[in-house]
Amino acid sequence: IIGNLPAGSPARETEEGQVPFEVAQLLLALENDEPIEVVSSEDVPVMQGDNLLIVRRVKLSESRIACVQFDRSDGVLVTIASWDRPITDDLYTLLKPLPAELFQQG
Repeated sequence: IIGNLPAGSPARETEEGQVPFEVAQLLLALENDEPIEVVSSEDVPVMQGDNLLIVRRVKLSESRIACVQFDRSDGVLVTIASWDRPITDDLYTLLKPLPAELFQQG
């Protein structure tokens, strides 16, 4: 699951230990109702082309869930959550910035 939450979105506001919105949605889709919480997080620098991207790796009490977050230059928080698949640095080379015009309502 990939989520893009703009600044001010209530889904961005989590209490300490609470999983990101996208992780909660992944658990819901998997019909997993066991309590899961954030154990720790670590900021990791990743090169994306010529740009430095600071990625927050979120460690959860359910080890089969991988979760990373990073902020885009337009203030959108991107969260990627996967079940039973690691998220490697190779993923970030696939991410291409999209023009802001694609997200504007007309």
